[in-house]
Amino acid sequence: MAAVREALPEGRYGRSQDERADRKLKIIGSVLGVAFLAMVGWFGWDYVAGQDVSAELIKSRIVSDGRAEAHLEVRKDRDADGHCTLRALDEAGGEVGRADFRFDQRSERVDEVVSLRTTSRATAVELTGCSSDS
Repeated sequence: MAAVREALPEGRYGRSQDERADRKLKIIGSVLGVAFLAMVGWFGWDYVAGQDVSAELIKSRIVSDGRAEAHLEVRKDRDADGHCTLRALDEAGGEVGRADFRFDQRSERVDEVVSLRTTSRATAVELTGCSSDS
């Protein structure tokens, strides 16, 4: 018996419309993917380069019902002056203390333990942000 062909002979009638559409979609997807990655990189670089003062909360300790301590590591330009804002939170997440701490040292990296007064017992300390005084 002879074999029955269900598909057209390969290469005889040119490329099918599906193959052309698939190729166009792959090209368009690749271009859009590269553009998206470039945009994310640009925004990330702009955000990091735009900050003169940045900090990291290394650890915090609740000292008493009216005081909490926070260990901050601040990175800034040597000549930049700036401040960082910390807030203390109670068990329910409400704010029980807030303070700004200035960093005027002529150093690129400042490691400091700061004390924050609270109105009631805090359970956490949060770094809300830093900015330069320019």
